[in-house]
This record gives sequence, structure tokens and C-alpha cells, in this order.
Amino acid sequence: MIHIRKGTVADLDAIMACYDAAKRYMRQNGNHNQWINGYPSRELVTDDIASGISYVGVDDHGDVAMAFVFIIGQDPTYAVIEDGQWPDSLPYGTIHRLGSNGRHHGILRICVDFCMGAIDNIRLDTHADNITMQRAAEKLDFRRCGIIRCADGSPRIAYQKSQFSRRITVPEALVIKHKFS
Repeated sequence: MIHIRKGTVADLDAIMACYDAAKRYMRQNGNHNQWINGYPSRELVTDDIASGISYVGVDDHGDVAMAFVFIIGQDPTYAVIEDGQWPDSLPYGTIHRLGSNGRHHGILRICVDFCMGAIDNIRLDTHADNITMQRAAEKLDFRRCGIIRCADGSPRIAYQKSQFSRRITVPEALVIKHKFS
């Protein structure tokens, strides 16, 4: 079982180890263009911790198994979306920089379950080369909404999951046709 809590300065090395493991995983799976040039830096993670937006998942052994950033409120990089649209304009939380030490499965699900406990509308984005994250997001019923641009201008696939915008479909075979006399 993994317990989520705020990240602290004492977790900094373990958070960086999670991000290093995530980068290795990405490279081994064909994603050579995300989290490059020292991103996320130790300074950025330190700022995340100081800002109170850093979270860690701790396993039963007390080890930091995962790390992520969770922000409730407007994300400036989500203000403009290309090739699509957001399904609603309700308040939302955003998941950024999710990484793990690689020893646990279902990390996105654990993260999303925690975040949905805070707000029922979640957004996230990922690189086009990050097939693992795309599949995981879609498996968790995130809706692909379009393309957003990071602060550096690079494109990311944007997703949203909202308890308020679930799509219900009825198979055609279940539609009952009535005759009115």
C-alpha cells in the first residue's frame, strides 16, 4: 500500500531518485525527448516543496515510491488549447511531474485517486512520445482534449477527467423503439 503525503526537504534525494528512474524508463521505452536537459532540476523540486505542491507516495517500508506535483487552480499553460477543447471550465487540479522508483505498478491510479479526493476535475498532459502515460490516462477514463504548450513552447497532449462530465453511451441494441398509436 502507498500512502500519499506532502513532500519535504528530507525527501529531496528520494524524489530526485524517482525522477531519475522515470527518465530511465522513458528512454528504455522510446521516449527520448521528455524530461531532458536536467529537467526536473533539483532547484525546481526544492521550489515545489517550498510551495507546498510536492507530494510523495510512501510504501509500507517507508520508502518514497513515487513523487508528483499537484496544483489546484488555473494552470497558465492550459489557458490555450489547440486541436480540441476542454470539456468544461469548472475548477480543476493539475498533475505534473509524476515519477516513481519503478518498484510499484498503478502509480497514476494511486495519484489520481488521491487527487480526486481533493477535487473532482483533474487535468494532466504528457509528451507525444510517452505512450505509457497516454495509455494509463486513457485506461483511467481521462479524455484526450487537445494540445497545450509548455512554458518553453513544446507541445503536450492534454487530458481531463471529470466526475461531472462522464460520457454515458447506450449500445444501439438497447435502444427501444416505440410505436405510438
